[in-house]
Amino acid sequence: MTGINRPDALNVLNEGSKSRTLISDGLSSLWATLGGVFQSQTGEEAYIKPLQEQLQTLVQHSLTGTAKIEVVGDTSGGTVLSAVAPILSNGTAIGVVALASPSGEIDALVRGERERVLQIFIIALLVSIGLSLVLASTIANPLADLAEAAELGRERDSRKAQSGRIRIPDLSARPDEIGRLSRALRGMVKALYSRIDSNEQFAADVAHEIKNPLASLQSAVGTLRMVKRDEQREKLMEVIEHDVRRLDRLVSDISNASRLDAELVKEEEDEFDLLQMLNNINQYLGEDARAKKIDYITDLPQRPVMIQGLEARLAQVFVNLITNAISFCEEGDAIRVWARRRDNRVLIVVEDTGPGIPEQALAKIFKRFYSQRPEEHFGNNSGLGLAISKQIVEAHGGVVWAENIRPTEADVTSEPLGARFVVGLPV
Repeated sequence: MTGINRPDALNVLNEGSKSRTLISDGLSSLWATLGGVFQSQTGEEAYIKPLQEQLQTLVQHSLTGTAKIEVVGDTSGGTVLSAVAPILSNGTAIGVVALASPSGEIDALVRGERERVLQIFIIALLVSIGLSLVLASTIANPLADLAEAAELGRERDSRKAQSGRIRIPDLSARPDEIGRLSRALRGMVKALYSRIDSNEQFAADVAHEIKNPLASLQSAVGTLRMVKRDEQREKLMEVIEHDVRRLDRLVSDISNASRLDAELVKEEEDEFDLLQMLNNINQYLGEDARAKKIDYITDLPQRPVMIQGLEARLAQVFVNLITNAISFCEEGDAIRVWARRRDNRVLIVVEDTGPGIPEQALAKIFKRFYSQRPEEHFGNNSGLGLAISKQIVEAHGGVVWAENIRPTEADVTSEPLGARFVVGLPV
C-alpha cells in the first residue's frame, strides 16, 4: 500500500492555488465565504484527512484485484480525483498503487475554462452593445426621425399636429440607403407642396377668369330688363351668347387642364414615329391654312424618328402651336414646320410670318390664362393652350420656348419678322 506525506499534500495544495482567474475566483470566493459558515475543518486537515479515508477505502477495494477511480470533494470545497490499481503476482494482489490529484487542481482547470467562456461572453456582449449603439445612431435614429417627419402629414387633423410645413431631415449627404431615402422623401414633399401651391394658384386664377364673363353676363342681363329698343336688346343678346360660349370654353379647358396631371401618369407610353405623326398633322392643318390663303411649308427628315411617349398628347401640343400660328397669320403670310435631329434630341420648330410676340409677353406666354390677342379675338381663347402644351412637353422630359424672328439676332430692337416656337424632345 502507498501512503501520502502531509508536506507533499500541502505543496500540491499550494501549487493548485497559484492558478487564479478573476471572475471564476471571485465567484468561488463568494461561495467559499458563504459555505465557510457550515464547514468545521480547515487548512491541512480539510484536505489530508478526507483523502486518507478515501484512499483507505479504495485500497481495500482494490485488494480484491480490480482498479477503482473516484471523484470526491474535500471539506474545503475542492475536488479530488483518486485512482488505485492492484499489483498482481500470479493473480494475487501483492500491493496497490494509489494516485490522488492535488486538491483544487480540477477546480482550477474548470475555473480557467469557465473564465475563458465568460471572457468571450463579456466581449461578445460588449461588441453587441457597441454595435447596437452604432446602429441606433446611424440607422435607427435617422429612420425614426424620417418616420416621425413623414407621419406629421397624417396627423394634421389631430391636436398634436404642428403648424407649418413638414420638414424632412436633410440626410442627403450620406452615401448609403438612408441618404437615398432622405433625398427621395424630400423630393416627394417638395413636389407635393409644389403641386399644392400650383393648385391654389390655379384655383385663384380660375375664380378670376370665371368672374370676368360672369360679371359681363350679369351686367348684360340687368341691362336687358331696362332697354326697350329691339336693336339694343339684340346687341345685349349677342353679348350674353358670347359670354356663355366663353364660359363654356373656359370650363372645358379648365376641366382638361385639371385632369392632365392624372392622365399623364395613368396613360401608358408607347414608341412611335414622331415624323409620321407630324406628317398627319401637317396634312390636316395645312388645308385650313391654305383655305385662309396662308402658305404652309414643311421640312421634315426622311428617316423616321422614334421616341417613347404619349402620341396623342404630343399631337395635342403641335396642333395647338400650329393653330395658334394660323390664327395670328393673315392672307399672304406663311407658316413653316421643320424638324432636325441633334444627337440624342430632336427639335421641332413652328415658325410664322405674323406680327410676332410682344417683348413683355415672351416671359409670360406659357402662363395659365395669359392671352395676347387682338381685340377682335377677345374671349375666343382661354389662355390655357400654351400652358397645357408646356406641361405635356415637360412631362416627356422635353423643353419648349418661344422667340421672335428678327432680321439680325444682334439687334433685339428691330421689328420681328414673325414668331418661332421650338419643342425639344429626348430620343
